[in-house]
Amino acid sequence: MAESKSKNPVPGMTPQQFRLWRRTLGLKQKDAADRLGLKKRMIQYYEKGNRDGRPVEIPKSIRLACYALSEGIGDFDGQSTQPLTTDSAEAD
Repeated sequence: MAESKSKNPVPGMTPQQFRLWRRTLGLKQKDAADRLGLKKRMIQYYEKGNRDGRPVEIPKSIRLACYALSEGIGDFDGQSTQPLTTDSAEAD
């Protein structure tokens, strides 16, 4: 049973899907990084699908954050959401 847990049954987000998400929102790599709280280099790794020849998986937390941004959610304090604003990336 432990063997089945080591394999991810849900494929998650592919590099192509991640790039499409960013482009659909009209974000440059730097903008996506700022909104997700990442460095631009991580966005590049996610879009390429590997880092120095090793596969890079997009973490569930990032996938969920992508969804929230797609839905116009800029922040969440544990009880309520704040709408996404054009300056929300600069607020941090």
